[in-house]
This record gives sequence, structure tokens and C-alpha cells, in this order.
Amino acid sequence: MKNKLSTLVILATAASFAFAGPTPMNPTQQKSKDAMMMMDVAKTGQFKGIEVNGGTANLYKKDGKFHLMFSDDFKTPGSPSPHWQVVDADGNTFLLQRITIAGDKTNRDITLPSYVHSVKKVQVWCSFAEVVLGEASFDKTVRLK
Repeated sequence: MKNKLSTLVILATAASFAFAGPTPMNPTQQKSKDAMMMMDVAKTGQFKGIEVNGGTANLYKKDGKFHLMFSDDFKTPGSPSPHWQVVDADGNTFLLQRITIAGDKTNRDITLPSYVHSVKKVQVWCSFAEVVLGEASFDKTVRLK
């Protein structure tokens, strides 16, 4: 009887592990998994301009889409309406998302729209004053394919 009981306990324990599925990831493991899914493409030089000086923008590909992300040392300008803006190989500018959003939140990481086919420069554009606050260039134009 004792052997049957211990065998049942062992089988029940093994079955619970078999059907439990994968263990959930802790936040550090999830970040590592996310980082592996991202592919760095290019990095700009430092931002330079009338209000934005310092920090860079990183271009990376994740889940088949291209993204831009400010570096940790990028300082969000205090202007009333700063936006992301990119310049392509032909000199066309594309006004994108607002950098500062509700409250004190910021769009530090954006997805580039599919109609942007190349990026030469990343700019911080003030829609209120209609002026470039700072810009950073890639060493060479990055084609988005």
C-alpha cells in the first residue's frame, strides 16, 4: 500500500509539471528576449541645434518594422510642441509623432510608417514655432527594406 501511495504521489507530481506549460518570464528575461528580437540597424551622431544638443537616435528593426529610439542621454526639449521628424535620401521631410504626450510621458521609441523608405537625418521639430530644434545624421542614408 505504501509503495502504491508513493508511486501515485510521484506520478501526480510529474503530471502537474508536464501540464503546467512554460514558466512565466521575469522582467529581466523578457527584456533579454525582446532584445534578441530587435536588430540594430544604425545609430546617428549627436543631436545638434538651437535647443537639442546631445543624445543620439537608434534605428532598429523589430517584428518586421523599423523603429527609432532616443538614447538614454537624450534630453527632451522644453518647447511647447516637439515632434519626431525624419529626412529621407531625397530631402523629403516626414513629420511623425509628438515627443511629449499627456502629462510627463514621452514618445522615446516610435515605429516608422511604411511610406518612409529611407532615413538620412532625424530631427526634433517644434510644430508651434515651426523650427528644427536639433538634428542628428546617420553616417550614410539608411534604406528601409
